This record gives sequence, C-alpha cells and structure tokens, in this order.
Amino acid sequence: MNPVSRLPLVALAIAAAVPVAGVPLLGGVAMAQAIAPTVGKPLQQALNAAKAGNTAAATNYVNQARSAATTNAERTKVSQTAAYVYTRAGNYGAAATELERIGAPASQLAPLYYQARQYDKAITAARKSGQTTIIAQSYLQQGKPAEAAKIYQDIVNKNPNNVNALQNLAAAQSKMGDKKGSLATIQKLIRLDPTPARWRALLVDMKSGSLSRDAKLGVYHLMRETGNLSTAADVQEFAKLAIVAGQSGVAVDAVKAAGTSGVLPAGDPMTAKLVEAAAKRQAAALAAAPAGAKNPATALAAGNAYLGAGQYPQAIAAFTTAQKGPNPGEAALFKGIAQVRSGQGPAARATFKSVPAGSVSEVAGLWDLYASTK
Repeated sequence: MNPVSRLPLVALAIAAAVPVAGVPLLGGVAMAQAIAPTVGKPLQQALNAAKAGNTAAATNYVNQARSAATTNAERTKVSQTAAYVYTRAGNYGAAATELERIGAPASQLAPLYYQARQYDKAITAARKSGQTTIIAQSYLQQGKPAEAAKIYQDIVNKNPNNVNALQNLAAAQSKMGDKKGSLATIQKLIRLDPTPARWRALLVDMKSGSLSRDAKLGVYHLMRETGNLSTAADVQEFAKLAIVAGQSGVAVDAVKAAGTSGVLPAGDPMTAKLVEAAAKRQAAALAAAPAGAKNPATALAAGNAYLGAGQYPQAIAAFTTAQKGPNPGEAALFKGIAQVRSGQGPAARATFKSVPAGSVSEVAGLWDLYASTK
C-alpha cells in the first residue's frame, strides 16, 4: 500500500495556503486606495502569468511589485501573490516563507511545509491547526510508521467507516511490517468498499507470499472472481496451477477469456496449444469423475474435474465426500468456491468457515469475506 498521494495536498496548499480570492488586486475603490498602481499592476500581471504557466515571468512581476511596495497592505498582497506563484511553480518552501512573513495561520502553512518536505515544521504547524492527516503523513515520510499508525488508528476508532483513514492505516501497518494488522485493516476496507482495486491490493500481496499450491490456486480463483486477473503472467500462472490441480477446464476458460480481452495475444500458437492440452486433460478427468466421486480418497480429484467443467452441483457433492478424505481443507475450500459460483452465498460462507486451520484456511477466510459482500 502506498501512502496518500501528494497531489491532494498540493490542491490543499493552493486552496488553503494561498487565498487568491482575497487578492482582488485591481478591483474596487477600497483596493485602489490601499494599493498603488505601481504595485497592483505588476501583481495582476504576476497572477495572469502564473495562471498561464509562465512562473518565471510571474516571479519577475512579483519582484517589481515588492520593490514598489511601501505600506503593510501592499507588502501583504505581494507576499500572498508570491506564495501563489511559488506554489504554482512547485517551490513550496519559498511559498511558506512568503506566508510566514505576513503571519499566516498554521492551517495554511502546514500543507506547504509538508510539500516542501520540511516535515518537522509540518508536524508542529499541523498540531496547532488540528490537521492530523498531515501529522501522520509527515511521520510516514520520516520513516516513523508506528507513530503514523497510532494517529490513523485513533481516527478509525472514532469513525470506523472512514475509508481514507483505514487506507492510510493499512499503509502504515504495512511499512511497520505488521502484516496481520494490515490484512485485518484491508479486510475492513473491503467490507466498506468491495471494489476490484481494493481486492487487488490484498490479493496481489497474498499470492506473492509462501502458499501451498491449492491455496495459491484459491487466490487466483478469487482474483478472477473480483476482476483482477488482468496480466498475462497471472493468467498463465493460474492456468498452470489449475491444470496441475485437475481443474483443466478452469484453465481453458481463463485463457480463452484472456485472449478475448487482449490480456493474452490473440492467435498465439503457445496459447492455442495450452488450451488444446488442457481441454484433453479436462475431458479425461471428467470421464473418471463419476467413479472417483464415490470414494473420499479420490473424490477431491473428481470435484476438481466437475469444478473445471462448471458442473457445480456435482462438484459440491464430490467435495462433500472429499471432506472425509485426506485433504478436508482443500475439499472445503473448493466446495465453497463451487457454491459461490452456483449462487449459494450463505451455504458457501458456512463452508468457508468450516475449513480447518492449515494451508488453505487464510484463503478460505478471504473467500468468506468476498461472499459476505455479494
């Protein structure tokens, strides 16, 4: 997980730290009286140049105005305009200096300090103004994720449905090396916002870990279910795992779908050979499935064959028998997946919850989470 983007804070710095609306340089009688034309005209030119992206010219105009300024009101307008110009140029430290000069409040200075990577100053100012997100993000940038996590956890405790705070808490926990905590936080996020992007952050991390073959296959099934089977490498890995596990029909479907969507190149001869070989294996496994489904020792292979063929009632029956065999956890995981595919959400959740602790229990927990969001 990555920390919150710097871009929203840039917008905050422009909007909050540089109140351009409060610089009507050439408008109104009162302003005309407060600011001489020798100051007001170059400041207006500076604003126009900055808005057009010509910050070098804008800076020159600001300097002209600064040389002509003689009153406190004029100097204040010069500093405000200069802060705006420097912010547009990405020179946040200089913008902060301009606003410091006129006694700007901490709420305006804190975002600029953060953008300028002056994190100690950002923390001090944000504490005064109550901008807790800037404090936490500054801690993250300083390599102090534990301090950031405490702040975000406090925000979450007060508002459990704060999606931004949960996302930042997960990022801080990840940087701390608290994998268990990060996983739990991401699961809370998914319950609130079960979008493909949320799932991908969790599943990509999960599949890169140390998993058994069937556990990893379960993760890839979930990636497919959540719309995250989106790279050629993932499709190929999923297909290989499915074939080895006896779910060759799943491999055929995944590869064909990837070819249609453009994830895999259309007409690729290697892909065609993979589909042909997988289809043959699927046919052979399906032919042996009726006999194998009767024996707990062989029912797992039968269930896999039925799952690969999309014959979910038969798969569920075979996996139920296999739960009495040597691999009850794997049988329950794939039984639950078959139940999800056949629209039996509550039954699937009960099955996932029944998976005994072991190599696939964590993946079953993710499937239970997914089923709870359907």
